[in-house]
Parts: sequence; C-alpha cells; structure tokens
Amino acid sequence: MPGRNFQRVVMKETKQTVSFTEFDNAAELPAELRELLQKAKSAVANAYAPYSQFRVGAAVLLENGEVVTGSNQENASSPAGICAERVALSAASSMNPGVGIRSIAISAKADGYEVAEPVAPCGICRQTILEYEYRFGKNIEIVLQGDRGKILRIATVKELLPLNFSRDNLKR
Repeated sequence: MPGRNFQRVVMKETKQTVSFTEFDNAAELPAELRELLQKAKSAVANAYAPYSQFRVGAAVLLENGEVVTGSNQENASSPAGICAERVALSAASSMNPGVGIRSIAISAKADGYEVAEPVAPCGICRQTILEYEYRFGKNIEIVLQGDRGKILRIATVKELLPLNFSRDNLKR
C-alpha cells in the first residue's frame, strides 16, 4: 500500500537445556554424596506433613564437613509452612555463619503411594539455593531421589533456574 512503512520484525528463538547426571542407584554415587542422600532420607521421618502427607527431607553438606538436615514443616495456614530445603539451609547458616555449602541432597516419601521419581526443589527453594551460591561464590551440587529409583546429580541450581533473578538484577 502506498504511504505505509512496514518494519521487519526479527525474532530469535532460544532453547535451553538442563544438564544432570542420572544414576540407577546410590551405590554409583561418590561415598560423600551417598551418605548425604542417606541423611536426607532419614530426615524425611522428621517431616510434619499432616495436610499433604508428602514428606521431604534435605541434608546440607558444609565446607567444614558438617551435615545439617531439615524436613518440611506444614501449617494449617497454608502457605505458612516451610520446605525441607529452606529448613536445612537456614539451620546450616544459623549454626555455621560464614561457612559455605558444598552440596544438598533431597528425598521425598508420601503416605499412600511410592515417590518413584526424584523430586526437585520448588521455585522458592531454587531461589534460596541460588542466593547461597551467590553468597559464597560457588556452585552448590544437588542430589535428588524419591523413595527409591533413579538419582539425579545436578552441578548447580542454575540448571534448574536458568532465567534467574539475582543480586545482579538489583545493581543500579
């Protein structure tokens, strides 16, 4: 049409992938991570989950070799509960201020059915793990397993949160 200017719109599609290592059983993991995963599984027993009946345990391995565990704690005033990952991370940070985190293992069990697949952290927990990565300047390795079955080993939470919000977004 005469008199109309058309602009050419150029779009670029970008795809991102998630990288992780999958193991068939815990015996394939390095001993340190195998023990950490076992502590996460033990922490499941301490979960308070009367509403969801979905119990999660987490174990955090600190740079000083200490392990701190946590479990999900529900509340009738949902969403006032707190996830196992944040319980363990907060306890580790409170009891060991300034000590970095090497790894976190997460396991889950449900009343009435088997959790056959690894359960990844929720969005708030992913963001919390990311904050600890930035705080201490190093990646935190993540190990995931349900009741049994395959295990996922992830080098950094950035694999699970690729378009993340961080302190870099707050710089002026």
